[in-house]
Amino acid sequence: MKLERDDDELIYDADVRAAMKEFTGGGDTSAFEAAAAVRTAFQAVERMRSHGSEGRGLSSGAMDILLRLSSAGDDGASIGELAQAAGVSPRNVTGLVDTLERDGLARRVPDRNDRRSVRALITPEGRSWIEAFRKPSQLAMAAIFRGFTPAELATLRHLCLRLAANQEQLAEHLKGMSAE
Repeated sequence: MKLERDDDELIYDADVRAAMKEFTGGGDTSAFEAAAAVRTAFQAVERMRSHGSEGRGLSSGAMDILLRLSSAGDDGASIGELAQAAGVSPRNVTGLVDTLERDGLARRVPDRNDRRSVRALITPEGRSWIEAFRKPSQLAMAAIFRGFTPAELATLRHLCLRLAANQEQLAEHLKGMSAE
C-alpha cells in the first residue's frame, strides 16, 4: 500500500489509483478506488478479528453464527434465519452449525412449531467461548479503529450498509430481469 493525501487531505492508495486510471482508460476512478478501499479495510478488520480468536479454532463465519445464536433467545434460530441474517446460503450455515455442534458450542433441537424443521441453540460452552473472546475482540477493535470519533464510526457504518443495500437492490433487479 502506498498511502498519500489528495488536495482535500483525504487518504488514497497511489498504486490503486494508478491501476484504476489504467483500467478506466483515464476515466473517473472514484468508485473503483472506494471499492478497493472497502476490500482493504475488510481484510484489515478480519485479520484483527481472527487474531482475537487465535487458538480457539473458529473461522470468522462460524464466529458470526455463534454470535448470532448468542442473541437468538431461548428458541434459538433456524438455519434459514441465520442464513438470511448473515447474507449467506443455508448450505453454508448448515456447515458452520455442523462445526459449532462438533465443537460443543451449539446444538440442534426440533422446532416446536414445525416438526420438519430444526433450530440451532448456543450451548453453555458456546457462551463461555464468547466470554473468553470478548476482551481480545474489544482490544482488537479499539486498536484498529483508534482515532476514529463516534461520528466517524457511525458514518462508516452507514456508508457500508448503504453499499450492502445497493447490492441487494441490484441483485433483486437482476433476478427480476432474468425471470422475464
